[in-house]
Amino acid sequence: MNHLSYLQAVVMGLLQGVTELFPVSSLGHSLLVPAWIGGSWSDLVTQQGSKSATPFLAFIVALHVATAFALIAFQWRDWLQVLGGVGDLARDRRMRTPRSRLLVLLVAATIPIGIIGLVLDKPLRHLFSHPLAAAIFLTLNGLVLLAVELLTRRARRTPVRAHAADAGGAELDFSGTGFGEAIAIGTSQALALLPGISRSGVTISAGLLRGWSHERAVHFAFLLATPVILAAGVLKVPELFGPEGKGIHGQVLVGFVVAFVAAYAAARWLTRFLRTRTLYPFVIYCLIAGIVSIIRFA
Repeated sequence: MNHLSYLQAVVMGLLQGVTELFPVSSLGHSLLVPAWIGGSWSDLVTQQGSKSATPFLAFIVALHVATAFALIAFQWRDWLQVLGGVGDLARDRRMRTPRSRLLVLLVAATIPIGIIGLVLDKPLRHLFSHPLAAAIFLTLNGLVLLAVELLTRRARRTPVRAHAADAGGAELDFSGTGFGEAIAIGTSQALALLPGISRSGVTISAGLLRGWSHERAVHFAFLLATPVILAAGVLKVPELFGPEGKGIHGQVLVGFVVAFVAAYAAARWLTRFLRTRTLYPFVIYCLIAGIVSIIRFA
């Protein structure tokens, strides 16, 4: 991996920071973009599908961790509430406050994807770590977003489950969210184990199907993504400090900083964008990029 250049680290960091939070699949783009560029970039894709030590995959996970840190910085008020919920549970031994309920909701929603990820992550990565697979799933991702927008369009015109906090903007209240809702939305993240299927895309879609506003859905999707990404980092990033990561620590640091800045900017932009708009621009992008990539790599 000592051939990983600083330019590649910057490009992959920028790509990861944006595509992890936009509903267009960061994992799919980490396969497709190097494959499109070719040359030494294409070798990175080959490493990602290897069954042996894969420092490039660890590098990608490190970029994911940068996006998780950016989400914590962006949603710091929520995470202070979660930390406060830990104290509330320790004191009361039950959920008596909104912040303790938020904590338990996040834990309940994270457990299924944690179990599924441990079981299926490596098999799915080995099976589908090819640009053509990523292109197919990216196209399917666009179709899922399109279907959800069409299915929920009428409900948005005549909302039946309005949340008063949705109109408030920055701070949304999830105290009325049921555990079934949280677990269903959290479990939907398992689809993102397929390269080309977006984690934020499926969780936002699941929220919309539950009758939530776009803003509420993206806010909860960001909260759910953070612990999952950090857990993956704990498992994979230590590889970068072993022999496989020798010679690329500087590149990793640069990519990490770029991914953090890009993810923070993407989170701010997407939150504001979806207050008044829909997922249709991302539908168009996924369908065009996916179909063109299928033609290219078929």
